[in-house]
Amino acid sequence: MIRVLIAEDMRLLRMALTSLLELEADIEVVASLETGDAIVPASLEAKPDVALLDIDLPGTDGISAAEQMYELLPSCRVIIVTNLGLPTHLRRALNARISGFLLKDTPPSRLAASIRAVMNDERVIDPQLALSALESRKSPLTERETQVLRLVAEGVDAPQIARTLFLSPGTVRNYLTTTVNKLRARNRIDAVRIAAEEGWL
Repeated sequence: MIRVLIAEDMRLLRMALTSLLELEADIEVVASLETGDAIVPASLEAKPDVALLDIDLPGTDGISAAEQMYELLPSCRVIIVTNLGLPTHLRRALNARISGFLLKDTPPSRLAASIRAVMNDERVIDPQLALSALESRKSPLTERETQVLRLVAEGVDAPQIARTLFLSPGTVRNYLTTTVNKLRARNRIDAVRIAAEEGWL
């Protein structure tokens, strides 16, 4: 019997996943969670073989939880099941040593097959997501430029960005000017849009 943990904040979807997987003769759902903070404690208690984690969860996000689980419960395979199919999320998940990355509209039969596959030490990645990740451009921005632009995206003004990153306001303005030029954007807001669409933020 394959023991499965599910972490999904949408109750209806979580219940549907649980019900569908319980129909499989060789799969048992041992934990059903709605917050990311509960994933690691519940995993250490229930000892699942496979964890199905959404990325966007209250508290700890699914990929961060997967990183913690790799350290604390390495025997548990993690499959990310998400609507957030951005190349950056896939790359981050792979760095967290996940076993699978699927979209939420994956047919139930394929999800069950994926659970069995990762139990056989196979890696299961949605083909379209894998293709998108391969085709995605590498960000031209430095790590610091990305930090600054990410703060702009969060609505933080230049003086506050300077205080947050321990930079002078002039240096922040220079980073923003360079970022706008590198992305061939019209202004800061356009730069945020371009970077977000490319999955660089």
